[in-house]
Amino acid sequence: MLNIGCHLSSSKGYLAMGKEAVKIGASTFQFFTRNPRGGSAKPQDPEDVKAYLAFASEHGLTPGLAHAPYTLNPCSADPSIRQFARETMADDLVRLSALPGFQYNFHPGSHVKQGVEEGVRLIVEMLDAVLTPDIKTTVLLETMAGKGSEVGRCFEELRMIMDRAKLGDRLGVCLDTCHIWDGGYDIVGNLDGVLEEFDRTVGLNRLKAIHLNDSKNPRSSHKDRHEKIGEGEIGLDALVSVINHPALKHLPFYLETPNELPGYAHEIKLLREHYVE
Repeated sequence: MLNIGCHLSSSKGYLAMGKEAVKIGASTFQFFTRNPRGGSAKPQDPEDVKAYLAFASEHGLTPGLAHAPYTLNPCSADPSIRQFARETMADDLVRLSALPGFQYNFHPGSHVKQGVEEGVRLIVEMLDAVLTPDIKTTVLLETMAGKGSEVGRCFEELRMIMDRAKLGDRLGVCLDTCHIWDGGYDIVGNLDGVLEEFDRTVGLNRLKAIHLNDSKNPRSSHKDRHEKIGEGEIGLDALVSVINHPALKHLPFYLETPNELPGYAHEIKLLREHYVE
């Protein structure tokens, strides 16, 4: 069965997200751990967590994906921004300990003229501080479009982070179809080749989730602007090939398209109709 969901608002808690997911035909979902443009987080309600876990079990929802806020930049040149990133991720991982199987996704950050090597060093420094042996949550590095000075614009940069982190074997990757297309990877004309390159560079065993998005921009634009499924430059056929690819179809897929709930329900239905069991 296609394991697919979308990004949902966490403002009303986990149980509310679970109910919304079921309502739109999703089997999983993604959410921001806190204000995506700020940093504040509401206190976690143990009763809400308990109610959600019971609801998820009853309705067959699979563990979801927690997304770090956009303000998290572990390779900033500003020490206070790096400290915020460290404290935020550490707190998020403690919270996720109450949600077995949930994964944690973050954008590696922007080095802001410091260079990739320094950016990677600072990212690894943060990961070494927050990834302790008692943390069970898998942390995912997201593939980026290469906008500005983003780290993670190519598979090699993700591998550098994984290789240098002390607990790098606990890291995985969330592949964003819009981002890698905008970053120059031809998933329309050569999906097999892109996945072979990923396997050589990172390892398909490290690929743990996929953000399934169309793109408003042509390949290699490095702009990162998501589009609704089938309405962008990637197109429906190529995205259907992604969900049906033998190396990918077992993974959870998360929609981050510019939609409200009815639009997400439509896309989930559309993709389920094109999924080959």
